[in-house]
Amino acid sequence: MSLIAEHGQILLILACLFGFFMAWGVGANDVANAMGTSVGAKALTIKQAILIAMVFEFCGAYLAGGEVTDTIRKGIIDPGFIADSPDLLVFGMLSALLAAGVWLFVASLMGWPVSTTHSIVGALVGFAAVGIDTDAVEWGKVGQIVASWVVSPVLAGTMSFGLFLSAQRLILNAPKPFEAAKKYIPYYLFLVGFMISMVTMTKGLKHIGLGLNFNECLAYSAVVGVIVAGIGQMFLRRIKDTSQGEESSRFAGVERMFAVLMVFTACAMAFAHGSNDVANAIGPVAAVVSVIQSGGEIASKSALPAWVLLVGAGGIVFGLATYGFKVIATVGTKITELTPSRGFAAELGAASTVVVASATGLPISTTHTLVGAVLGVGLARGIAALNLSVIRNIFMSWIITLPAGAGLAIVFFFILKAAFS
Repeated sequence: MSLIAEHGQILLILACLFGFFMAWGVGANDVANAMGTSVGAKALTIKQAILIAMVFEFCGAYLAGGEVTDTIRKGIIDPGFIADSPDLLVFGMLSALLAAGVWLFVASLMGWPVSTTHSIVGALVGFAAVGIDTDAVEWGKVGQIVASWVVSPVLAGTMSFGLFLSAQRLILNAPKPFEAAKKYIPYYLFLVGFMISMVTMTKGLKHIGLGLNFNECLAYSAVVGVIVAGIGQMFLRRIKDTSQGEESSRFAGVERMFAVLMVFTACAMAFAHGSNDVANAIGPVAAVVSVIQSGGEIASKSALPAWVLLVGAGGIVFGLATYGFKVIATVGTKITELTPSRGFAAELGAASTVVVASATGLPISTTHTLVGAVLGVGLARGIAALNLSVIRNIFMSWIITLPAGAGLAIVFFFILKAAFS
């Protein structure tokens, strides 16, 4: 307790700095994965994608980031083992933030699309198992998270596969693709608007005290979906059919329509990612803040200060703006060839998966989800459409990430413990 009272302010400052550094890594690496499909499909330029992501990532992180934060903070480590040693929890959370931030920094420099969730969970497990006790780790919860790393890419791949096949059947294979696109794309627009609204109303705005029940959220979200579809149709009307009967230009107008649609799906993916992955950075920060402000008491439940969400949201935006371009190139152009129609299916499938996970409080890996979605779109065209060597390298980076986070956290834990003891 005396250590917390003596060094509380320094520890709090370190928590904010390390949390911001970790959030920078989330923005530089994971957000790039979310926007890579739009850039790879040439629906958005790199500057446009970064601007869109900055706005919607911030909104998602700030409005809808609280639910997952509880899972990261309290679900992995049993607080009973450190009830009388709050300093161990503080050192552990600081070491986890710094370890995950360093690994994401290295991965971003190399252009590797790694998982921020892998990084922070591995770091938390590493410090808890070595610095406290192996029994302090809630291995059942860790097992659920590990299972979600398998389920999320499979679910996203399946959804993206189905979405692309539906677009292929209804639009691309139609006798008049351009006319079919004008008919069916508004329904896809409605789905995007509905999805964004549902996650915002059912989860992101509940702390404001709106008091909406599920049926009311459904009704309001349907209205939002109609509005989004209407706005999208205004843009679609400006697109002219330039096909002249030649196969090479037959789908030019259709793909331009899907490019418009990808702007909406890019917004959905950025919002969904911000709401889910901000917890990776602010969960440990929130734990440190709670312990220090209570004078060393480890509460079973504590309010999440709004400024902690701002630290995470601001760090994500800063990381995206300064170094997000490198991993975008890997995800957008090297896994499989993307067109706007394929990119739309991948983005909407991935966004839907992340939204479901965020609403249920399960911290999934957005990297796995997005890559799984892109793989699903690629598989719709056959295995030959995939760059297997790049996929192999991505999978290897995923395997390295968890032990790297754990190893670095153990080292930083003992350094911090020695420095303040």
